[in-house]
Amino acid sequence: MNPVKIIKALLRPAVALLLAVLMPLQAAAAPAGAVDMKMDAVLSVDVSTSMNESDVNKVSNEAMKMFVDMASVQGDKIGIVAYTDQVMREKALLTINSAADKQDLKSFIDKLSKGPYTDIAVGVNEAVKVLESGTEQGHVPLIVLMTDGNNWLNAGRTQQQSDQELADAIKKAQDKGIPIYTIGLNADGKLNKAVLERISHETKGKSFITSTADNLPQILSEIYASHFKLKVVPLTGFVANGQFQDVTVTIPNASVQEANISIMSAKPVEVKLFDPSGKEQKIPSDRVVYTASSAYSLLKVLTPAQGDWKLQVKGVQKEKININLVYNYDLQLVMEPLASTTLKPGDEVQVKAYLQTAGQKTADADLYKGLKASAVLTDLDTKKSEEKPLTIGAQGIAGSFKVADAHDYELKIKAEGANFLRETAPVKLTAKSGGAASKPAPEPAKEPAAGALSPTVWAAIIAGVLVLAGAVLYALSAYRKANKGFVGQLVIEVKDEDTGERANPQYRKLNAFKGKVTLHQLLQLAPEFAETKDIVFRPGPNDTVLLHNATPCVVEKGGRVFDAAKGKEIRANDRIKIALQNVNKSISVEYLK
Repeated sequence: MNPVKIIKALLRPAVALLLAVLMPLQAAAAPAGAVDMKMDAVLSVDVSTSMNESDVNKVSNEAMKMFVDMASVQGDKIGIVAYTDQVMREKALLTINSAADKQDLKSFIDKLSKGPYTDIAVGVNEAVKVLESGTEQGHVPLIVLMTDGNNWLNAGRTQQQSDQELADAIKKAQDKGIPIYTIGLNADGKLNKAVLERISHETKGKSFITSTADNLPQILSEIYASHFKLKVVPLTGFVANGQFQDVTVTIPNASVQEANISIMSAKPVEVKLFDPSGKEQKIPSDRVVYTASSAYSLLKVLTPAQGDWKLQVKGVQKEKININLVYNYDLQLVMEPLASTTLKPGDEVQVKAYLQTAGQKTADADLYKGLKASAVLTDLDTKKSEEKPLTIGAQGIAGSFKVADAHDYELKIKAEGANFLRETAPVKLTAKSGGAASKPAPEPAKEPAAGALSPTVWAAIIAGVLVLAGAVLYALSAYRKANKGFVGQLVIEVKDEDTGERANPQYRKLNAFKGKVTLHQLLQLAPEFAETKDIVFRPGPNDTVLLHNATPCVVEKGGRVFDAAKGKEIRANDRIKIALQNVNKSISVEYLK
């Protein structure tokens, strides 16, 4: 037999096995456009004396407080700029890790003072600077600007100078991908609508107008929905009769991280909440955060169970009550790598995509129910776009389309559900001549004549094949081990050892991770807890979790210190305590199956 053919026969299964291992790894790689769904937001508010007329009811204060309350329980960052023709007060981006952090921001808002002049350029420019100096990599930035849109400049400042500074600030925001959402305050009817719409339009934000706090839930909900590609779900409003009245709140799937229920009433309300099993939930509690002001009440339900919840609201008789709902998801849409990005006119392109949570392909089939998806192909030569509907399955999205002309294209996939909108990162395609697909295929290499290989070369090749086969088997074993699935969830609670204050527990479902997860990941990669990046959890035998600690942090279980450097098994309902070294805080971790 031809020795070359023997070598090929020996290599073929090894190469096939190697490809079988590597191809899923390539498909599972995170897309370039994937981002953490935490935000870095700056609230920039006009505090000039002219606001006494355009913001009679201090809508701006209520808007800022409600924005703070709607932020996630942990991980989001918010800063505040109060300006006239100069920066009056400023609060750098504050990472929200507790209710106390939110109260700190709201107390700052209550203490804002006013000044005689106004220059919108100052407020926009300073907000951009705050994000430039304090934004966190991977977070999505935004600015919310609250003003009546009118300048009243000091004698030393010209409108031309202000316009130039504003244009420069808008350009910076454009370059850095910072949308500016404007809320025009118009109680006196003198709003400069044009300038606010221009700021929002040029930075890909949105512009809103209000003269009353009654519109705040809708405005804030739409800002959240637009920024995080979610949808506002209006719930049934009613006129209060002085008794508790029922409202159904549907949690559509198990991937909802937070449900924000805003209740708008000019007078105080009482609320009760019942989970899908009919059990009443304590308000407030570790799982339900409740905040209220003179203009709104906000319920934030953490990791709510799927199903129909019952909200009961008791308002003052004949008082109109409006209710909105916004879900928070850690959810991205990922396009699988295409077979080729270089095409010929008439070629059919097969596309696939899937939803991803916590960096992993979601196992929640409910997310695909009722989903509509399409491939959006933009012809970069003609600037025209067309959409091709795609098919939805229990585990993903698939379909195909044809390329008509010898042009350059940009492809993305978008998916729209009842509660969210998602798009993949765009991919560039070309069907122009001269691309790789239009070049003639190279001639196949000729096989050497039989007997051309010496025994030494023969031995070297066979040894290489055996090494390759061993490497493939080792890689396959390592891949399977690295992708072993978890069972259950971890409950994580952070305690400040100086004050004794405990943050709200965080519930982390482990089935979102494969192979391993670090404590730093579970803590949303907060810089304060960077030392926990080498505290690793891995799936263990019999649905346990193995803890590996490669840090100086002290780990205790039942009050006793134990060494987890070589791994320690954690079983269902086990609770451990980890004492940090760089900050005087401890972290309790409980494993639930």
